Amino acid sequence: MKIGLMYGMTLRPGEDSLEGWLDYAKMTEEKGFSTLWLPNIMGWDAMTALTMAGQVTSRIELGTAVVPTFPRHPIAMAQQALSTGTACQNRFTLGVGLSHKMMIEDLMGMSYDKPAKHMKEYLSVLGPLLRREPVQYSGDLFRVQAALDVPGSESVPLIVAALGDIMLGHAGRMSGGTITWMTGIRTLGDHIVPKISQSASEAGLPAPRVIGGFPMLLTEDKERALKLMSKVYKMYGMLPSYRAMLDREGAAGPEDIALVGNESELRAEMDRIRDAGVTDLKVAVTPMDEESGQRTLDFLAEQNG
Repeated sequence: MKIGLMYGMTLRPGEDSLEGWLDYAKMTEEKGFSTLWLPNIMGWDAMTALTMAGQVTSRIELGTAVVPTFPRHPIAMAQQALSTGTACQNRFTLGVGLSHKMMIEDLMGMSYDKPAKHMKEYLSVLGPLLRREPVQYSGDLFRVQAALDVPGSESVPLIVAALGDIMLGHAGRMSGGTITWMTGIRTLGDHIVPKISQSASEAGLPAPRVIGGFPMLLTEDKERALKLMSKVYKMYGMLPSYRAMLDREGAAGPEDIALVGNESELRAEMDRIRDAGVTDLKVAVTPMDEESGQRTLDFLAEQNG
């Protein structure tokens, strides 16, 4: 199981700058992590920031977790992704997702109608373009005849944030895997992994990549850490798609699926994640202070080695 970091969920002073981001990218590579993931919410454009990170790293895989599909036409998404992949020496993975109604409809004023249908048609256009193939597609939402010619580009791997049955089917049949957040270990093993794997198998595709995202903190003070997790990630427990996964897990809130404890406890949880069929662990280090954050990074780097 590969181990990587997710940037931007909790930042210390100085990290919330481009210089801080680039220092973090270099640190992630220097410590031997396999992957570095950047969300695309209301801050930096993730692909632009990852393009910059590609200039100060040479080995680590860089990926988006995730770019919302609704605001970008699939041609524009593919064009930027191919350009980012080229700038990152073909170490870039594009993660896309639907986002949430409150972001797309309530904040942006765009329709969030039939999101699963939107994703199926979107991937029908995006997938071939990322493989540097021409696309001819005529659907209800997209009608596209196009080809891209980004100099120096190679195919960009595609993953899709998927939690529900329909979306897991789309992800398994039309991408290389899925990337999750606020989804517990039991739900990954009983729901996410088997359903996306079945979809990929039925489509004649290789076993999909399953990238499980978790908040984590190495600490002996579990009570204090869980209170912090509850506060920091409270919003995610109220978003319908994540709430459904928490309910499936039997979790009252995000703190109940967070990875919190001492070294032996965290190793045991990571073994459970691996045994659930997760191929990649994506960690959002959530420190109580600078020391606890550094201890967690050092611990993870040791497991990655």
